[in-house]
Amino acid sequence: MRFAKQKGSFGALEAHHERTKEKYASNPDIDTNRSKHNFHIITPGASYKKESDSRIESAGCRTRKDSVRFVDTLITASPDFFNGKKRDEIRAYFQTAVDFLSKKIGRGNIFTAVVHLDERTPHMHLCFTPITEDGRLSAKDIIGNRTQLIKWQDNFFEHMVKAFPNIERGESASKTGRRHIPTRVFKQAVRLTRQAAVIRETLKSINPLNAGKKADEVTAMLCKFFPNMERVETQIRKYKHEIDSLEKENAVLAKKAISGEKISIAEQLNQNKLRSDYDELKRFVDSLPDEIKQHAKQKQIIKNKEIGG
Repeated sequence: MRFAKQKGSFGALEAHHERTKEKYASNPDIDTNRSKHNFHIITPGASYKKESDSRIESAGCRTRKDSVRFVDTLITASPDFFNGKKRDEIRAYFQTAVDFLSKKIGRGNIFTAVVHLDERTPHMHLCFTPITEDGRLSAKDIIGNRTQLIKWQDNFFEHMVKAFPNIERGESASKTGRRHIPTRVFKQAVRLTRQAAVIRETLKSINPLNAGKKADEVTAMLCKFFPNMERVETQIRKYKHEIDSLEKENAVLAKKAISGEKISIAEQLNQNKLRSDYDELKRFVDSLPDEIKQHAKQKQIIKNKEIGG
C-alpha cells in the first residue's frame, strides 16, 4: 500500500485511472485490449475534481493553494500471489483492502476505487479526500510521518492476512533503510531501452542512397532520447542506495532461480534490473558516432531556445 499526495493534478491522473484515453504512450505496460476487464469497487459519480471539491465544501474545510486535495492510494501484491486466481478472488482481495481503508479514513472520503487488470500485476487505485473527523483538510494528520506510515503498513498487513493467510509482510523500510523506488523510474528505463533499439535499427539501415534522410531520422529520435536519458540519470543518482540493494538481491535471486525455486523469481529479477538497463543505455550512447550526438544536442539546444523565447 502506497500513498501519493495530490494537490491538483486531477485530469491526467483521472485519465490514467479511469482509462479514458485510447493510447498510453507514457505507460507501455498497459494493454488496452484487456482494459475491458478492469472494474470498480467504488465508482466515482462525477469527475475527480468535482468529487473532491464537493467533499471539501460540504465539510467546510479551509484550503490553501498548496493544500493536498486528495490522496491516490495504490494497493497491490506480488505477481506470484495473483497467479492462478480467478476474477472473484481478485475482487475479494481488493474489497478487503477497501474495507480496511474505509474504517481508517472514513468511507465518505473515498470517491473511487478502480482495479486494473490490464497491466502486468493486478492493482487498485483508491482515491480519497483527506478530511479529518473534526472537519479539517489535512493529509498530514491522516497519513502521518515516516513512523506512522510504517504503522499503517503493519495494520494493513494484520487486516489482510486474516482473510489471506498465505500473504507475507514485505520488509519494513525501518529495517532496510531503503526508500521505495517509484514504478515510473523502471518504466522510464524500459521506454528508453525501446527507443534505443529503434535508433540502433535505423542506424543499421543507413546506406549511401538514404544517408541524409536516415541521419535526420536518427537526429530527431535522439532529440527526444537525450532529455529522457538525463531524467533517468537523475533518478539513478537519487536512488543509488536503493538500486545498490536491488543489485545485491539480484545475486541472491539468481542463485535461487538456478536451484529451481519459485517461478516468480524471474519476474522479480526483471523488476530489479534497473542498474543493468541503465548501464546498457550508457554503452549505447557511448557507441553513437560523435558527429551524430553533437548534431542532435545542438538541435535540442536550438529547440529549447525557441520554446523558451
